Amino acid sequence: MDNPNDITRDAWNANAQHWDERMGDNGNDFFNVLCWPVLASLLDLKPDSRILDIACGNGLTSRRLAAVGADVTAFDFSTNLIQFARSRPNPDARITYHVLDATNETQLLDNLAPLSPFDSALSNMALFDMPQIEPVFRVLRKLLMPKGIFVFSLMHPAFNNPSATLLAEEWDDGQLHTRYAVKVPRYMTQFQSKGLALRNQPKPQLYFHRPLQDYLNIAFQNGFVLDGFSERAFPPEYSQNSTLGWGGKFSELPPVIIMRMRLRP
Repeated sequence: MDNPNDITRDAWNANAQHWDERMGDNGNDFFNVLCWPVLASLLDLKPDSRILDIACGNGLTSRRLAAVGADVTAFDFSTNLIQFARSRPNPDARITYHVLDATNETQLLDNLAPLSPFDSALSNMALFDMPQIEPVFRVLRKLLMPKGIFVFSLMHPAFNNPSATLLAEEWDDGQLHTRYAVKVPRYMTQFQSKGLALRNQPKPQLYFHRPLQDYLNIAFQNGFVLDGFSERAFPPEYSQNSTLGWGGKFSELPPVIIMRMRLRP
């Protein structure tokens, strides 16, 4: 199994139960503190909005969207994750789930074009799991309403990419001080690397690192403009599970970035 997309799908199928148990209906700190408040704000959620949830996992974001009255079409390429999503509550039956591959443009258009147009699209912490993201942007040009929006969150490519190391340094100038920092040896060049989305998951998956310019240029080339942007860090008072885990001690360094793209008229 040498195809990166097949390796990634196999990993997410293997990790589906662990992911569903950990994320459930409530999510984790990254989702609730860093991602969801900004995602919801940038989507400008309104009842009866028609939203496409890309790489929906166990349906956590889909259920949040449906709970505020949106009609949600959600998909993921992991059959196991979609099974867990379908087993959880479906507020007012507003969510329809599909097993689709975000890197397969033909498959996306064949299955989603008859359901379009959508008011907006969402992808939460998923584009860096995809070996190609061009198909998503090309398809969204055809699926979204005029001036439709695409909101997505990422591990911040500059501070929280797969090569990053979290550091704690101590020094003495008559008093002991501790400083927390991130060491990043790679940024500009695309690369792929194995990683763990959650501690103790059964199988590592592949991360596909891209610098910010790659995300932006692909979006611009497909008719989008950037009109919302947020870099998200934990507040200084926020506790963390371990000394070198993301939390308040790294409050000056954002592990998450969120962007809103809008189709040009």
